[in-house]
Amino acid sequence: MHNPVQWGILGAAKFARQFMGPAIHAASGARLSALATSDPAKAGPFQDFCPDLTVFDDYDALLASPEIEAVYIPLPNHLHVEWSLKALDAGKHVLCEKPMTMRAEEFDALIHKRDQTGLLAAEAYMIVHHPQWQHLRDLIADGAIGDLVHVTGAFSFDNRADTGNIRNRAETGGGGLRDIGVYVIGSARFATGQEPDAVQSAIRWEDGIDAFTEIRAQFPGFTYSAYVSIRMHPHQEMVFHGERGLIRLTAPFNARVFGEARVELHRPGLEVLVRRFPADDHYKLQVEAFCRSVRAGDEYPCPLEFSRGTQAMIDRVFDGATPL
Repeated sequence: MHNPVQWGILGAAKFARQFMGPAIHAASGARLSALATSDPAKAGPFQDFCPDLTVFDDYDALLASPEIEAVYIPLPNHLHVEWSLKALDAGKHVLCEKPMTMRAEEFDALIHKRDQTGLLAAEAYMIVHHPQWQHLRDLIADGAIGDLVHVTGAFSFDNRADTGNIRNRAETGGGGLRDIGVYVIGSARFATGQEPDAVQSAIRWEDGIDAFTEIRAQFPGFTYSAYVSIRMHPHQEMVFHGERGLIRLTAPFNARVFGEARVELHRPGLEVLVRRFPADDHYKLQVEAFCRSVRAGDEYPCPLEFSRGTQAMIDRVFDGATPL
């Protein structure tokens, strides 16, 4: 794409350094132009793969730069709304890490500001850009497993040893549900297009954060059960079980990191058809979709309204949870 979108990153987060920074740098239609960090040493690893990167010593300075058109925000969760609104006020398109808000109603100010400015603002929910999820959604819609009966989800890792991590701090919006619950919840909504009628949950709390969360829900056409934890052996899986078949995703959320993305279609007679996605980078695909929306006006696959719906279900999980 000619005339690439000029990107800046607010904060030298590890995730930005390892995944989203390289994705912006590699994406068609994008150019990683700037980074804002108060610690010059943290800029070095970004400059290793993007040598001509401009480094600002504070976030406001980057937002004031007329060259920057879009910003990626990987700041701690509790700062997402504040800096997303500031970026929109500065005339920048915004791609903000999930969860973009702490409560669903906070999306209303973001949606209003997006509509008022005419800029693109979105939560960085990368999985909807991965072809394995688009393939799954097509299989369900085409009746490959008959009527959907039940969906199960699981996502876990163990970071108890990293005591300073923002995911282990209540004051920064930590915990498993906000960090990875968005995946087991949002993916089911994305694949089926349905919203839950009833939600039940149980949470094991640890120093003010949810260390393990179990979720059960009733959707209009199917039942749902899932768990997330930041105190368990790493695992991830999504299963969509129908009357005449079953679809299993083996690396639904961290494709290529957790393992090869595979969509298994289990059919009658113990037949299993497997479609593999060994090379697709959903971070890069996300940036490219964002840039197409900015430059060509393409419809963005994950609007704020969708992300608000996921946060609304997360709120119900928190509000109705019984302690474990």
